[in-house]
Amino acid sequence: MPFAIVVAKIASIVPFGANPVEEVLHSMGKTGLNLLWITLAVTPLRRLTKQNWLLRLRRMLGLFSFFYLVLHVLAYAVLDRRLDLPSLFVDVTERPYITVGMLSILLLLPLAITSTRGWQRRLGRRWTKLHRLIYPAAILGVVHFWWQVRADIREPLLYVVLLGALLGFRIVDSRLRARRRASAARA
Repeated sequence: MPFAIVVAKIASIVPFGANPVEEVLHSMGKTGLNLLWITLAVTPLRRLTKQNWLLRLRRMLGLFSFFYLVLHVLAYAVLDRRLDLPSLFVDVTERPYITVGMLSILLLLPLAITSTRGWQRRLGRRWTKLHRLIYPAAILGVVHFWWQVRADIREPLLYVVLLGALLGFRIVDSRLRARRRASAARA
């Protein structure tokens, strides 16, 4: 559920369901994950279609994903735990699905901070290496989602399959490109 819908619900324009905190928490998390998957889909889509303009969308999509995931964490900390720091600490250290969720957001933090052209120039090639943190962050994000589901795993399974396809494409594409470079070097 996008941010505007949550604002409309808070303003009582649209009614909340039975558990508003859970509704906000889950909608922000799923929207953040969906945007993360869309961000990861830009490169395969660009390579398959040869539409280089798609790269201009990647940064914006990644930042929107980070925005929603930060809202997810804030909804958890403020609405669910009411900023009770001892309770937050216990949850993060003793509940594995919360631990991996927090690790995921911590991996995305430097990506959001260094997403500007200025940071790209300052970091040079290290910027690309740093931004590969999106892969473990995405894996941890889907693990977080999977572990918090209690019964029906169909939805998290779909996220696992999509992530597997997106990461699998990158592995296959990388190997094919390495073979082409090796063939070109031999020729």
